[in-house]
Amino acid sequence: SQHITSEGKNMVNKTLFEKWLNDKTLHTINSISKQVQTDLRKRTYDFKKSEMVLAGLDKRVRFNKNLGGIEKVTDEKKSHENEENVSLENESKLGPVEDTDLIKVRFEEKKKINWDNKLYLSPLTTVGNLPFRRICKEFGADITCGEMSLASSLLQMKTPEWALTKRHGSEDLFGVQVCGNNPFVLTRCAQVLQEQTQVDFIDVNLGCPIDLIYHQGAGSGLLGRKIKLFSIIKTMNSVMEIPLTVKTRVGIYNCKNVAHEFMGKFSELGVSLITVHGRSREQRYTKSADWDYIEKCAQLAKPTPVFGNGDILSFEDYQYAKSNYPSISGCMIGRGALIKPWIFTEIKEQKNIDISSKERFDIVQKYVNYGLEHWGSDTMGVENTRRFLLEWLSFLHRYIPVGLLEYPPQKINDRPPAYKGRDDLETLMASSNCNDWIKISEMLLGPVPEGFHFLPKHKANSWK
Repeated sequence: SQHITSEGKNMVNKTLFEKWLNDKTLHTINSISKQVQTDLRKRTYDFKKSEMVLAGLDKRVRFNKNLGGIEKVTDEKKSHENEENVSLENESKLGPVEDTDLIKVRFEEKKKINWDNKLYLSPLTTVGNLPFRRICKEFGADITCGEMSLASSLLQMKTPEWALTKRHGSEDLFGVQVCGNNPFVLTRCAQVLQEQTQVDFIDVNLGCPIDLIYHQGAGSGLLGRKIKLFSIIKTMNSVMEIPLTVKTRVGIYNCKNVAHEFMGKFSELGVSLITVHGRSREQRYTKSADWDYIEKCAQLAKPTPVFGNGDILSFEDYQYAKSNYPSISGCMIGRGALIKPWIFTEIKEQKNIDISSKERFDIVQKYVNYGLEHWGSDTMGVENTRRFLLEWLSFLHRYIPVGLLEYPPQKINDRPPAYKGRDDLETLMASSNCNDWIKISEMLLGPVPEGFHFLPKHKANSWK
C-alpha cells in the first residue's frame, strides 16, 4: 500500500495512467486558466460584450436601489440621447465589419438541444456534486447540472464557487446553474461561463427558498420582481450562444401561484427550457407537488418545453406524470435520485429493481472512490469525501427495499416505522441515526477524527 517512492514522489501506475490519458470520458474539465483568474480578481476581464448589452438596457431603464424596481427614463433624456446618436447613425462606414464578436446571436441561431423525454438530474445544492452526478450518469440520467453557484462569487473568482462548474467527461449534456439578483452581475457571469467553460446550457435559479438568498432578491425572490427578472433573461440571452434555461417554483407563498404569469414572456424572450417545481417557497418540500399547475404552465409556455419537478420516486410516478400531463416534455428528478440513484434505470426499463444491501454498499463504495479522485486522497480530501458521503446517506437511508413493501412502490413522503432488514447491512443502511451513517463512512474511509460530529445540512432526518 506504499504511495510514494524512495525519492518522496507519488507512485504512478503507468498502465492506469495511459488508460486515463487516452479516455477523455475520465477527465474533469472546466478548469479556469491562471490569467483569467487574475483578470477576474483584478477586475480587468474584458466585459465589452456584456457592457454593450447592458448599456442598451441603461438607456431605457434605471434601477431604483431602494424600491428594487425600475423607473422609466424621461422623454427629455430620451431626446438628449437621440441627439447624441445622430452623428453616429449618419456616419457612413465602408469595409468589412470588424466587431463580429459583438454582433448578437439571434435566438433562432443559437445551439439547439432536444429536451423531449430526457431524464434530468436536478441541480442539488451540497449533494449534487460531481461524484454523485457520475453515479447517476451510470444509471441512465440524460441531463446533469452543476450545483447552484452565486454569480457574484464567480465574478470575484472565489475558488470554491468555480469548483461547482467542474464537469466530468461522462456528462454529455451538462449545464451550470447560477443565482443572482440583477442583470448587471448575471449578464457578466453568463459571458464568462460562455467564454471560459465547456457547458451546454446555463440555468437561472428562480426557486431557491433559502432565506439568505431570498432576502437579497435572488432565487425565489425574483418571482416578486417581474420587470427585473425579464431584464435578466433578456440581457443574459443576448450575450450567450448556448441555450438559457430557468428553474422556478410555483410562487413565493402558499395558495398564491404566480409562475403561470411568466410562461408566455419566457417563451417570447427565447428561454430554451422551463422547469417548474410544483411547490412554493413557503412550502419548501412539504406536502405534495402540484402537477396540475405544472400542466397549466406547460400549456401557457408552448412551444417552449416545460419539465415537471417534484415527488418522482419510481417509474410508476414517472409514467403517471407523462400520461396524465401530456403538455409536459420531461421530468426533473431530485430527492428521488438521492434516495435511489438507480431510479433512472427503473424508468428506462419500466420496472422496480429490488436492489440488495450489498449492491447498495457497492454504489456507496464507488461514490467514495469518485470522491477521493475528485477531492483528493490526502487528509483534507478524505474528510471532504466523508462529509459529502454523510450528506448523501442522510437521504439514501430513506430507501425501503421493494421486497419489504406491502404495497409498492414507495412514496417519497412516506416515513416508515423502524424495521429490520433482510440482513445486518440492510438494517444498518436503513438507520436514521447519524452515528450509524458515520459507521458506514468508517467502513470505507477509516476512523473519523477525534471530536467529529455531523448534522445534516438539509436536516433530512428532522421528521423524526
